[in-house]
Amino acid sequence: MWTGVGFALAAGLLWGGVFVGPLLLPDYPAALQSVGRYLAFGLIALPLAWLDRVELRQLTRADWIEALKLSAIGNLLYYLCLAAAIQRAGGPLPTMIIGTLPVVIAIVANRRNHLRDGRLPWRKLGPSLLAIALGIACVNQVELQALRESGDMDLGRYLVGVLLAVIAVACWTWYPLRNADWLRHHPDRPARAWATAQGLTTLPLALLGYLALWIASLAGWLDFAMPLGPRPLDFVLQMLAIGLLASWVGTLCWNEASQRLPTNIAGQLIVFETLSALAYAWLLRGRWPDPLTLTGAALLIIGVWWAVRPTESQPNKASTSMDERCPSAAE
Repeated sequence: MWTGVGFALAAGLLWGGVFVGPLLLPDYPAALQSVGRYLAFGLIALPLAWLDRVELRQLTRADWIEALKLSAIGNLLYYLCLAAAIQRAGGPLPTMIIGTLPVVIAIVANRRNHLRDGRLPWRKLGPSLLAIALGIACVNQVELQALRESGDMDLGRYLVGVLLAVIAVACWTWYPLRNADWLRHHPDRPARAWATAQGLTTLPLALLGYLALWIASLAGWLDFAMPLGPRPLDFVLQMLAIGLLASWVGTLCWNEASQRLPTNIAGQLIVFETLSALAYAWLLRGRWPDPLTLTGAALLIIGVWWAVRPTESQPNKASTSMDERCPSAAE
């Protein structure tokens, strides 16, 4: 249980970094940052595939198709929407909306996966979800107030950012549930090999996207200096760092957590990503958070602790009759 929580914490710390990436490269299109990140992820996965070659050979055609779906929606589309939302609405608003993921995933998983993971009683899940929701509200009340006081808010651009962040939430509500389906249905498969498989399937998608942007630039449809933009070294180093740490290592840690935790608990632990993103944003600003922000962070932590606490004394229903209870990832 607590090993799974530790892996989820590590994944959150790594994934939080992707929220500041678009702020560090504001002059780079969100689409280029998305395909650049996952092009780096795919290239990093190539040598790792040699280490996992025995396990990768065991994957069936259906497994590779599932990895491709997860890569397209949970990787490329999610980060495209997130980066575009951050560039249009600033860092705080997308953090607020993405921060609702623990609540959304927990509710969906509690209904969808109750045969496999057991159903947490709402009287126990409710206080945890309420604490998380209140924490998110506190943290983002401060951020939205600062955004209003800045006086340079474009309402149309702002609303587009809201919509893109909501689409990102939909992508990442779908991704961990489907990813957990496969992992729990294949408990004998190493989580590292599955992370590598997703990197390999991401590579051709990212390469096609990169070439499409390059062609658009040459045709004059995209006003940007391809292939590496005005700051090539900064761009390449950031894409490699995010590709390695957030994409591969973060996915590996999340896979390890997904194999150990029920999805209605694992979904709430994505709150670590929100906390990390907020911490990195305040570090980037170079000042200490105000009391309401700290109160919100404390509520988030309490909510996660409360969600984990009730299950310690309960047997994990996922450990019994796995072949009967676990749905196919192709459903």
